[in-house]
Amino acid sequence: MIAIVSAILTLMASVLASPAADATGSDEVVNVYSSRHYDSDDALYERFTAETGIRVNLIEGGSDQLLARLDREGELSPADVFITVDAARLERALQAGVLASVQSDELERRVPENLRDPEGRWFALTKRVRLIVASKERVPAGAITSYADLADERWRGRVLIRSSSSVYNQSLIASLIERIGAETTTAWCEGVVANFARTPQGGDRDQVRAIAAGEGDVAVVNHYYVAQMLAGDGADRRAAESVRVIFPDQGSSETPLGGAHVNISGAGVIKTAPNRENAIRFIEFLLRDESQKALVSGTLEYPVAENVEIHEILRGFGAFRPADVPVSAMAERNREAVQTMDRAGWR
Repeated sequence: MIAIVSAILTLMASVLASPAADATGSDEVVNVYSSRHYDSDDALYERFTAETGIRVNLIEGGSDQLLARLDREGELSPADVFITVDAARLERALQAGVLASVQSDELERRVPENLRDPEGRWFALTKRVRLIVASKERVPAGAITSYADLADERWRGRVLIRSSSSVYNQSLIASLIERIGAETTTAWCEGVVANFARTPQGGDRDQVRAIAAGEGDVAVVNHYYVAQMLAGDGADRRAAESVRVIFPDQGSSETPLGGAHVNISGAGVIKTAPNRENAIRFIEFLLRDESQKALVSGTLEYPVAENVEIHEILRGFGAFRPADVPVSAMAERNREAVQTMDRAGWR
């Protein structure tokens, strides 16, 4: 049985890693395992092939699903690049030992130090801000300006947020632990739980819809969900238009919570990559200015590369100052964050 499984995996690696020449006349390939599912990504991969002659073989799935697949495939895996979203999921890839250290002057130049792994095992591709939204009708402008405010008793029965199983919330809590310590963060979580308008449920769009329906007044969401709702039409657009976008903690950078929480999507080269140089070239391509603009055009995320034009909806949100917390620190504190939320009764 072991011999049969080994033979099958070897055949898979041969088929994916050494495909027949495509229409470009090239037999070069890069095999990408990605948990990002956007048409704008697919269009960009096609552009990469057109420019380089390197065909992109794309395998999509959930992050945990793809990591499990990598574990099953082992050293015979055809995978060259792993793409996922959120620091916590990148940490899981590191713990699984599947990512290789990469040295690239281009990647180090394009990606700020706090948005890449210190050992070059992953690099941010896009940025995601976890911000506060509030009802324009029921919450006066300036009434809430900080993550800390969410634990204030004046918001009792008014706070909407996803469950503790959301990696977006886990990374936010990990960031707070890094900034203000575990004890203070635990007290904050307890205050937020006491202020829940309802049992945490649904996704970020559902929190915006709940504000519009009057089920709560303030919520914590990733910025691009609001932006995508505003870019659409119908009930979702009306719901998004009913809330005010607030970048938290935009006062002095000297304060403990100075700045809005920023998370990422990111990419790394697989340790056993059969096409390592193509993998590095692929990630470098995704971080070029024109690629960055295309990468975020459909998702309404923020680009990692500086001086890249952003969507007009994001310009309407205004400028913001991010928290000075390395993404790698958030990733390393994920387990502690989950334990903190559990102790606070955040389910």
